[in-house]
Amino acid sequence: MPTAATSRLPRPSARTALVAAVAALVAVTATACSTSSPSGSKASGGASDAGGHGSGKAIQVVAAENFWGSIAAQLGGDHVHVTSVIANPDADPHDYEPTAADARAVAGAQYAIVNGVGYDTWADKLLAANPGSGRAELKVGDLVGVKPGGNPHRWYAPADVHKVIDKITEDYKKAAPADAAYFDQRKKDFESKDLATYNKLISDIKGKYQGTPIGASESIVTPLAEGLGLKMLTPETFLDAMSEGTDPTAKDKAAIDDQIKNKQIKIYVYNSQNSTPDVQAQVKEAKDAGIPVATVTETLAPADATFQQWQTGQLQGIEQALAKATGR
Repeated sequence: MPTAATSRLPRPSARTALVAAVAALVAVTATACSTSSPSGSKASGGASDAGGHGSGKAIQVVAAENFWGSIAAQLGGDHVHVTSVIANPDADPHDYEPTAADARAVAGAQYAIVNGVGYDTWADKLLAANPGSGRAELKVGDLVGVKPGGNPHRWYAPADVHKVIDKITEDYKKAAPADAAYFDQRKKDFESKDLATYNKLISDIKGKYQGTPIGASESIVTPLAEGLGLKMLTPETFLDAMSEGTDPTAKDKAAIDDQIKNKQIKIYVYNSQNSTPDVQAQVKEAKDAGIPVATVTETLAPADATFQQWQTGQLQGIEQALAKATGR
């Protein structure tokens, strides 16, 4: 994923680095998860401590992306060790090229979390290269019923986030039955305390601004808009093209220009980590037209933020933009 000042390049169909990583994976014995990798990050804890120390040995977890890794770490506390492969805000999860260290982390994992829906196919290949002995795997797209070709950005769908929380807790309890009470308490604290502001913002925005028309730079915003009850006016073909790194059509760009010029949208939301010249032009047009602009990012920003810190900041920005646009 490029920084805000650059544009995402078209995604290549083949990656030589993946071949090297898979080769390294085959050579690795699944004995223990690496503590970290140059491209990834390790995490533990985060939610209010449930107390107690169960069986003692931490479950080794690998998450393809740090937004799922953050949740997994907080649900597991000191009873898990989580390595997130994608942890650098400048890395594009779509195009990521796995390293040998990533392969070792996957080989040693007892539990793996991938997004699926075509978002992180490199992770699927790493897992397939070495099935592991007794490793449990969670593919988020399959869990929430989103088929290939659907919108893969499920961490922006509040209802799906809660489904993932339920599933991770269930899988932890299966992996360490003696620690079931600990994991249940972690989940309770995470949902009622750590996600309290996140949940309230979603409820407040939906209650106050439901049906408000908005525009966006790419399909990453769509699940969030649906969760907030906002009406997405940007053509889906434009949103998909920007997310996939392909050129939008002149017709779609003209439609968005017209929506901005005639103020058919109340706010414009864009991914600041994928700010292409087309997006930059739309942001300028929106600002010039007096339409408030809000930003989101594809992965945790800053990289050491928790899932809820990241999402809460973005939701507050959207809420402020909606309030400015509507006077409510």
